[in-house]
Amino acid sequence: MNKIGKILKLGGLTAAAALYLATTTDVAAQNGRNCAPREAVMDRLAENYGETRQSIGLGSNNAMVEVYASLETGSWTITVTSPGGLTCLVASGQSFETVADVLPAKGNDA
Repeated sequence: MNKIGKILKLGGLTAAAALYLATTTDVAAQNGRNCAPREAVMDRLAENYGETRQSIGLGSNNAMVEVYASLETGSWTITVTSPGGLTCLVASGQSFETVADVLPAKGNDA
């Protein structure tokens, strides 16, 4: 997959997470089967998949959005944690790679 394809794929994942955050209420998230206390989720991702936290951000309603991944196997998981500490799995997949893209210079239309 070329660099543009990877960027588009990561952008799609980010958009999916943002859409999930925008449409999910705390009550709906708490009733989901893919939710558990944060420590339990972190332990399971580490023990079962070898995933560690790769990035973190603050979403709507002060929800913490995190990306966990295994650099060895390429598996990845996106989680959302409510201020109360309940963590829900948003998406997961394979072929994780870290990237450090640079923005084009100001005034450059490329």
